[in-house]
Amino acid sequence: MSSLTSEGAGILFLVTLIVALVAVHVPLGDYMYRVYSSERDLRGERLVYRLIGADPKAEQTWGAYARSVLAFSAVSILFLFVLQLVQGKLPLHLNDPATPMTPALAWNTAVSFVTNTNWQAYSGESTQGHLVQMAGLAVQNFVSAAVGMAVAMAFVRGLARRSTGELGNFWVDLVRGALRILLPLSIVGAIILIAGGAIQNFHLHDQVVNTLAGGQQTITGGPVASQEVIKELGTNGGGFYNVNSAHPFENPNAWTNWVEIFLLLVISFSLPRTYGRMVESKKQGYAIAAVMSVLAVISVGFMMLFQLQGHGTVPTAVGSAMEGVEQRFGVADSAVFADATTLTSTGAVDSFHDSYTSLGGMVALFNMQLGEVAPGGVGSGLYGMLILAIITVFIAGLMVGRTPEYLGKKITPREIKLAATYFLITPLIALTGTAIAMAMPGQRAGMLNTGPHGLSEVLYAFTSAANNNGSAFAGITVNTDWYNTALGLAMVFGRFLPIIFVLALAGALAKQGKTPESIGTLPTHRPQFVGMVAGVTLILVALTFLPMLALGPLAEGIH
Repeated sequence: MSSLTSEGAGILFLVTLIVALVAVHVPLGDYMYRVYSSERDLRGERLVYRLIGADPKAEQTWGAYARSVLAFSAVSILFLFVLQLVQGKLPLHLNDPATPMTPALAWNTAVSFVTNTNWQAYSGESTQGHLVQMAGLAVQNFVSAAVGMAVAMAFVRGLARRSTGELGNFWVDLVRGALRILLPLSIVGAIILIAGGAIQNFHLHDQVVNTLAGGQQTITGGPVASQEVIKELGTNGGGFYNVNSAHPFENPNAWTNWVEIFLLLVISFSLPRTYGRMVESKKQGYAIAAVMSVLAVISVGFMMLFQLQGHGTVPTAVGSAMEGVEQRFGVADSAVFADATTLTSTGAVDSFHDSYTSLGGMVALFNMQLGEVAPGGVGSGLYGMLILAIITVFIAGLMVGRTPEYLGKKITPREIKLAATYFLITPLIALTGTAIAMAMPGQRAGMLNTGPHGLSEVLYAFTSAANNNGSAFAGITVNTDWYNTALGLAMVFGRFLPIIFVLALAGALAKQGKTPESIGTLPTHRPQFVGMVAGVTLILVALTFLPMLALGPLAEGIH
């Protein structure tokens, strides 16, 4: 295929994706608004509430909401940790796993899936049995995504409500998100993937297939499609197979590749509509969706440029952009997948980022360093973008000498401290972890490459863990006690510390009354504000990460 044909096909792939996302933005966003605003509990939901002892009519303060999130997540980590260690005594387990499940690896994996990161330091098909895949990992794909959506709804209520300390009920938000949104969409998505060729079975033993070269290869079967769809829909990313969505059993062809990208973007791009309905201003929702879209278009444009033009003006070897790319997807579609998966917190891959051009790899890194807000993970992308909007309003207020306001709420020193801490905590975790790893000779020895590319491998690992993305630059050896522990801590702190600050900020905002608009109030629904938020986001992230990027992918690019 010629370069022109490849570019044309990639543009068509991207345009149809955008059209589909625009088409579902309003109906899906409105449906999620009705789910979280409804006063009626379904019969199955009432049964769940009785089983866990929750009162669905009881509202929670931000502190109670945060304690519920932390308690549920702690129990989930413990359950998944134990389940992995005892899987050899359970049905549907692998008789001879290639990678032993050590306590350090079980801890890392449990934390990874509960925090919606899905970082995998093992080969799924040769390490985890079918029961663990279904009852452990797939279940966490649902509930960890529902946790992120619940926190986002609590934060939006903090913006929408007046003179109250209550943000809703975590258990209601969790159950509704899982049962009314994620589960039905996953059932439909799994059927579509199975129709496209993804497998769904309970084969415990390897299937022997004949290769085109005349040899034989053994491939493990399993309940793949059901896990594949929620890994994308819930922006999780953990693959049933080691090569993730590059495996033909997970992602059989070009159109299922399109479907998977659509799935990993659809909820996050629809949530701004839900936000607009909840604050009773659809224009505010459109403004947030516009900021996400502007950042996403800029990012995917650069990614496709660097990957499609893998020679000439871009400093890399001729043809290297095809390395690590599946032939059935091609460079352009793979670039879109890589960009979407790092702009969200999905972390799934259908090609290998370690083989990307130096500047293409930098785009994937920078996407995560943005805080994954364009559109980000399900729930986490929305509340991350709203906090950046609050920071932008604060900066604008400083410029004109006024107390900043957002949706009729004053941004006082308390609110901006919480917002700023939220923004700074993730870079602090990523950069501190990278610095410690690079300072230790034993951990530097785990890098496949030396020099700038080796630094990029380590930086990518900690950036991915701290931002709860889960994709890897590959090359680096991470299944060691030190990396399993360090990356696990990065995932825990990177998930739950921001959530605590988000809920604390929501509680502070909910207690305020409404500040009437005046001639000095900054309109937060116009194109000017959209541009300001996008600009502030890019500048803040560049100031934070540019030195490390200069030492890693930029240095590699000009070498």
